[in-house]
Amino acid sequence: MPRALISVYDKSRIVDFARQLHDLGWEIVSSGGTARVLTEAGVDVIDVADITGFPAILGHRVVTLHPAVHGALLADLDQPDHRDDLARHDIVPISLAVIDLYPFSENPSIELIDVGGPAMIRAAAKNHAHVGVVIDANQYNAVIDELRTHGALTPDTKRQLAQDAFAYTSAYDAKIARWFAGSTVEAPPHQIPPLYIEDKVVLRYGENPHQSGALYQLVGQRGWWRTAKQLGGKELSYLNVLDADAAWRLVHCTDEPAAAVIKHANPCGFAAAASILEAYILAHACDPVSAFGGIIALNREVTLDVANEITKTFTEVIVAPGFSPEACEVLSLKKNLRFIRADPPSDDLFHVRSVNGGLLVQQRDKVDDAPSAWRVVTNRSPSPSELVDCTVAWKVCASVMSNAIVIAHRRQAVGIGGGQQNRADAARIAVSRAADRSVGASAASDAFFPFADGLELLAASGVRAIIQPGGSVRDDEVIAAANAHDIAMLFTATRHFRH
Repeated sequence: MPRALISVYDKSRIVDFARQLHDLGWEIVSSGGTARVLTEAGVDVIDVADITGFPAILGHRVVTLHPAVHGALLADLDQPDHRDDLARHDIVPISLAVIDLYPFSENPSIELIDVGGPAMIRAAAKNHAHVGVVIDANQYNAVIDELRTHGALTPDTKRQLAQDAFAYTSAYDAKIARWFAGSTVEAPPHQIPPLYIEDKVVLRYGENPHQSGALYQLVGQRGWWRTAKQLGGKELSYLNVLDADAAWRLVHCTDEPAAAVIKHANPCGFAAAASILEAYILAHACDPVSAFGGIIALNREVTLDVANEITKTFTEVIVAPGFSPEACEVLSLKKNLRFIRADPPSDDLFHVRSVNGGLLVQQRDKVDDAPSAWRVVTNRSPSPSELVDCTVAWKVCASVMSNAIVIAHRRQAVGIGGGQQNRADAARIAVSRAADRSVGASAASDAFFPFADGLELLAASGVRAIIQPGGSVRDDEVIAAANAHDIAMLFTATRHFRH
């Protein structure tokens, strides 16, 4: 008679699973709360203490850590000496281990660090040639179906279960490691602690339909995706997630009602205004051609009038803190439109990208918005309204692919040029998209002007104030050009490259 060891924290589906195992001729070994639940449900159970000859001790810290349990899990039945050891010590091999772990991440504490569970899972997974290891209630039905059909688990199934098991214990250990490290404490400059991943969400596809894609969470990071709720539309793709994240971050750069429009990871519209409807209309007006098929983020609830305005243009995704019932009704009519209710983005610490065979990790760029730290380097200081527009342009510019130039007027981005190999071309694109809206506007550059040519283009379009990091060997030449056009210019001493 095959023997199964069952020890689970989540007991919501274990009785039916154990009963089906018993009906298939399996002997059940269990302990503690699991044994009690199964016994009360009428399932015959052998208590672990009857196998080990030793009761649970140390407040249940030591129950299964015994040769009678681990010998039963680790015995390679193809090895004669292993079989001899089992016979000598009267140990019955275990063919199925059904084990999950204490929910450490729900309320991290020393007592929720599971020891016996991971030890048994790893033992069973190591010996997967002879033991099937089940760590998730979602695996129960497939396991029972295969046992019923074939009488045993196939080698491929046991290998896959072992792979899932090691991924499970790895993620569990990573959560504990991050807890000990203190994940809420920012690392000192130039120090990146170990990073661990967990909780995979399979996406509709990757950047292109022939590519698969998935969203992983970093252990210890409480990103907004963990609590986001998709209220309508089809599954998200890789680019939907990437662009929605960029839009959601950008729209939270201000406390005022604001809207951001993202296309291909770049802003093509941003505005702050007295109302969320006005903010969206202004953001869309920045570059309505590029906004087609874009991603929209708003930092206020989407009302019916906003929903009606948005649906005038084909949109892939909307992210907002809420949607009125009337707005949901309108948006639900667009079957391809995903709309997501989300909490504000967290101030996560790291930015991770892949390189061949590895990961490239850096501290997350943070955009300073403290004008008191900026330095006026021209004869003329910016007016209060120009300073407001410089601030808007500076924040948006940090979200644009480098090289980047952003023109803003009356808290609205009116011209965005990015992703260029030289700054003058970025300025040309921004000026072209702004057209006559750049007259009296302010502009931002994500890095210094290496020559005066970019500034000359902005000056010719009517820009009256510029904010940039400074630091070029030709700063004097650029400042002189600004003074010649009576342009106010600020140096921030901080650049915001985004590649």
